[in-house]
Amino acid sequence: MTGIDSEEAAAPRKRADARRNAQALLDAAAAAFVTAGVDVPVREIAARAGVGVGTIYRHFPTRADLVVAVYRHQVEACAEAGPALLADGGSPYTALSRWIDLFTDFLVTKHGLAAALQSGDPTFETLHAYFLDRLVPVCAQLLDAAAAADEIRPGMDAYELLRGVGNLCIGADSDPRYDARRMVELLITGLRGR
Repeated sequence: MTGIDSEEAAAPRKRADARRNAQALLDAAAAAFVTAGVDVPVREIAARAGVGVGTIYRHFPTRADLVVAVYRHQVEACAEAGPALLADGGSPYTALSRWIDLFTDFLVTKHGLAAALQSGDPTFETLHAYFLDRLVPVCAQLLDAAAAADEIRPGMDAYELLRGVGNLCIGADSDPRYDARRMVELLITGLRGR
């Protein structure tokens, strides 16, 4: 084996290691953001991921890059869950309810994200549009399936529903007695209209 052959053989392993490190960083950052918010120290995220601080900065040059990557990753997971829940074979209303539960969990665990989005950092400018572009169509698909099965009233607007869920989740950070999940459950039950 020549030196070039051994370098080529080692290169895919590095890419796999880099992918594992990036995934470990995303998972560690997501967990840290839930418990401590988006301003958690980078060294804490690195420790959770089992990597050095330099590894974080190689993958995500700024904190904003890391925050955006974590939330894009989570938005993708939420978007992919909708069709999977519909395909499970249960009722479309059950799929919708379960997806809204996932969406609610996504929202109530985003400590500090709203402030970050309003910080003026250009890295965050496209995050909200990405969020809507990915999740509104999934919600619409679930609503349409539930309406077609005559499980909810027809004509529900996906954007309005997601906005309503979002508004119900706002108080979760500031009042320990406020149960956003319970409020969202009441909203989703009201879609049935029967």
